[in-house]
Amino acid sequence: MTMQDISPHKSKGRPRIFDRDAALRSALDLFWRRGYEPASIAELCSSMGINPPSLYAAFGSKAQLFMEAVNCYEAEYWDSVWDSMALTPDFLDAMEIFFRDAAKILGGGDAPCGCLVILAATNVSAGADEVDKALQALRKEGRDLLLRRVKKAIDDGQLPKNTDAKGLSLTLNTILEGMSLAVRDGASRRDLDRVAKLAMQLVRGVASQQDTKQA
Repeated sequence: MTMQDISPHKSKGRPRIFDRDAALRSALDLFWRRGYEPASIAELCSSMGINPPSLYAAFGSKAQLFMEAVNCYEAEYWDSVWDSMALTPDFLDAMEIFFRDAAKILGGGDAPCGCLVILAATNVSAGADEVDKALQALRKEGRDLLLRRVKKAIDDGQLPKNTDAKGLSLTLNTILEGMSLAVRDGASRRDLDRVAKLAMQLVRGVASQQDTKQA
């Protein structure tokens, strides 16, 4: 998934004398720890090892830098997870892999603060409308992917025809977002694995209603 509501910056001027990819990764790490709003330009420059003019020349604005950081985060950690969920034929297998991978990403050492998209949204001020709208669109894309997968399971006969598709997908998405917030409050990888296991009990409970009707 990508943030498409903020246009990416096209840098101009003299060639850069710093590693842009490394600077972007440093910005991602800071946004991850601090969130969008609290991360100041001074902190970003210090973390990235550049001065403000270089930041603006290379990335355009703080909002555009954040957009690139989120896109980098999504591509590195989540794109393959969403793709696997959509393409795994069996719904139960798809969701088990999805929540297992989510627990691994959110509770792993590479993602010490949980999901960047969820946590950054908790500290975006009213004045940062473009960032807020971009994050909203990205979260909606996740909800839509889950809804599409649930509807496909219903169409394929893997869930009962009367399954509340929107309700189930919203529930699964809420569990996913809650896992991220739990990490921020100190939840361990083992804690997230327990949540993932219970999420699958819920999914299997819904699917088992199909087996009961067919019996």
